[in-house]
Amino acid sequence: MGYKMGIIGYGGMASWHHKNSVKVPGLQVTSAFDIDSERLKVAEENGLKIYDNVDDFLKYGDFSIVLVATPNNFHKYYSIMAMDAKKHVVCEKPVAMSLTELDAMIAASQKNNVLFTVHQNRRWDRDYKIVKKVLTDNTIGKPYTIESRVHGQNGVMHGWRAYKVAGGGMLLDWGVHLIDQILYMIDEKVTEVYCQLFSIKTPEVDDYFKLLLRFESGLSAQIEVGTYCLEKMPRWYINADHGSLIVKNWECEGKITKASEIVMEWEPEVVQTVGGPTRTMAPRPKETLEELALPEVQSQWIEYYMNVISYLNGKEDIIVKHEELRRVMKIIEAAFESDKIHKSIKCFI
Repeated sequence: MGYKMGIIGYGGMASWHHKNSVKVPGLQVTSAFDIDSERLKVAEENGLKIYDNVDDFLKYGDFSIVLVATPNNFHKYYSIMAMDAKKHVVCEKPVAMSLTELDAMIAASQKNNVLFTVHQNRRWDRDYKIVKKVLTDNTIGKPYTIESRVHGQNGVMHGWRAYKVAGGGMLLDWGVHLIDQILYMIDEKVTEVYCQLFSIKTPEVDDYFKLLLRFESGLSAQIEVGTYCLEKMPRWYINADHGSLIVKNWECEGKITKASEIVMEWEPEVVQTVGGPTRTMAPRPKETLEELALPEVQSQWIEYYMNVISYLNGKEDIIVKHEELRRVMKIIEAAFESDKIHKSIKCFI
């Protein structure tokens, strides 16, 4: 069975959803509501039935799914309104401004017996699926440190994302995705959260942050996002007890490095290196290292919507679940609190 979808908030992300929806079997975008007449004009030019009144949109629109793609501070309002109209809801991230808001949205979903989920599409990114496969397959053993980062160079926060009242800032923008990726990959509770937020070029919100998560086993995950980083660091860097992994960029250039089975005989004396005399940090002999190519993975962002359609047709469980949304929001709230008090937050999330 196919489904039709209407869009609330026809901005940049919504038009991206619309443009790419044709690739999703069983999904058709039919309608759009916005308070901006220029955006409605674009939606109409793109073949959609347009509405400038949300009540008319929900009452007369030809769809059963609503995509909420407004600024973040309106997610709760429009999501609950749509669910009260018995519409299934896909909400853009971040799902809400707080855990309290999110719980109200979940309650509306349960009350109206409709689907409520969030567009956590970065679970289907190729770089992420490569990393997840390497860890799942135990290729490099048990990880003890994971670094995940996204760096931009322009120092620009576009539109409402530069304003606190609208839920702007990188922690609520890219941070939501990267936190979700880590939590979906590591099957442990988070026991400690430490975060630093910076406003380098955007005074009102964070345009750079560094977040540290400590897990039950002692595993440390560092998440870093910045809009003004002129020299970029690797997208992923992971050390484990049997090897290391690096994914340099979105093109997924990188490699796996493992220690070979060759028995090493260590030099008893200090070794002279370019960096000075050392034994501990002396370079390892090349014959004791093994380099592997990153694994091939198949990944398409449309798998997110394919899962939504399959769920509504009773064929599979929804992938992005309510409790996962709550975990991410708990981490974000702990991160904001950590930055505020300049201390780590003990937790069990």
